[in-house]
Amino acid sequence: VSIGNICRSPIAEAVFRKLVTDEKVENKWMTDSAAVSDWNVGRSPDARALSCLRNHGIETAHKARQVTKDDFQTFDYILCMDESNLRDLKRKSNQVKDCKAKIELLGAYDPQKQLIIEDPYYGNEKDFETVYEQCVRCCKAFFEKSH
Repeated sequence: VSIGNICRSPIAEAVFRKLVTDEKVENKWMTDSAAVSDWNVGRSPDARALSCLRNHGIETAHKARQVTKDDFQTFDYILCMDESNLRDLKRKSNQVKDCKAKIELLGAYDPQKQLIIEDPYYGNEKDFETVYEQCVRCCKAFFEKSH
């Protein structure tokens, strides 16, 4: 989960979906990404995010959406990108009965200990590439730990 769901979280979602597909366990995972805010609902990911994924042979048809109450009751994990997302999500989850989702920073799984995945929106291609690499490392580690 990220603020607007057009840069970091769609990259993480696409990376994780490819990982479980490559491992042939995609039917055991429900993977999605969402935003804390409602700014970009319905929008495709940032063109730079799409181009970064495409460079790594990954396609995504994701459209931005906002986190819902159901998400907290449906998903086992809600992994987010930075501390402000974490704070917002924990606050939202407190208003949800039967919240079963474990809310964590995706970066908590990074073997290189980069806890925060910075928003590349105001950056350049290189910043998107950094996000991609962080997502690959974290998703792999999360997958190995959680199945």
